[in-house]
Amino acid sequence: MSTQTLPAPALGFWSGVRSVFALEMKQRLRSRSWYVLLIVWFGVIGLVATLTALGSSAEVGPQGPVLYELMVGFILFFGLLLAPALSANAVNGDRAAGTLAVLQITLLRPGQILAGKWLASWVASMGFLVASIPFLLWALALGGVQPLSAVVAVVMLAVELGIVCAVGVGVSALAARPLFSIVVTYMLVALLGLGTLIAFALSGFLTEGTVKVNSSTYSYTADGTEEYTCSGPLTEIPVAHTERIAWILAANPFVVVADSTPSTAEPDRNGFPAAGVMEEISDTVRLAQAGPEYSMPCVNGEVRGTSQPDVPPIWPLGLMLQAALAALLVFLGRLRLRTPVRNLSAGTRIA
Repeated sequence: MSTQTLPAPALGFWSGVRSVFALEMKQRLRSRSWYVLLIVWFGVIGLVATLTALGSSAEVGPQGPVLYELMVGFILFFGLLLAPALSANAVNGDRAAGTLAVLQITLLRPGQILAGKWLASWVASMGFLVASIPFLLWALALGGVQPLSAVVAVVMLAVELGIVCAVGVGVSALAARPLFSIVVTYMLVALLGLGTLIAFALSGFLTEGTVKVNSSTYSYTADGTEEYTCSGPLTEIPVAHTERIAWILAANPFVVVADSTPSTAEPDRNGFPAAGVMEEISDTVRLAQAGPEYSMPCVNGEVRGTSQPDVPPIWPLGLMLQAALAALLVFLGRLRLRTPVRNLSAGTRIA
């Protein structure tokens, strides 16, 4: 009699991801630390929202934009601090506890393990975003905020949390120690948030050049609109061509959220939206994209900078850069989870 080798049973990709996700969520929901963090998060965001609302009550006009802009900024800032803590030990934490090998000897593939742990980390971080929605609704109730702007902001905040969680899970699969992976994830987040600003500032001298400018004279029309004319001799002055290096700012999470969110108020008479924390960020980046010739009143005897710069949005590029970083780390982490393992770091626990 001839013997036939039976094929190994197959496990659908999403079935495996769902199994890992369910296991991870059960472990997280049984832990008290997640609930404690959620309560602290709600208290801090609530305190900031209350103080902001009280401080803006004396201002003329709608109070909603002030509270809304500050809430979006704070939610993103605190989210970038919490997401690494929820994801950067997802894999090597199980490795240190000796439970990762139990998953690796099953029909689960490395990609399914990483995807399930990433989804669990993302959902856990989304709980903090959901807890912040009442304060965004409060800003909408105060008036002056477009509902579409709030919806887009929530979606982009969720996307940013998902990207940071993917970075954390990828680093967790690569690093042997949970503490090391958490520190590295925080460093990568700081590189995106603060490092891009430093790199942009330090790269300015690489784009130095000159432009010819002359004097500007301001005046007001009968309807009160501000306008000015250029006169006098042309003079060359040194400038930094920021349009050549503005792409560095694209990977900044604050730039991505600010540039993708529609304006919360109607534009002023010069075409610029009402100033706010996130809108100021977006306007500054768009001016950097336009370059020095746009931001100066008179260049080559021509009037410049009288309306909002006509430049393409930069947030799609930022999402692509962030997603590429997260995908690279997850791909390398997947290679690290392949079995059988030939080389292990010293002191690494198997089971």
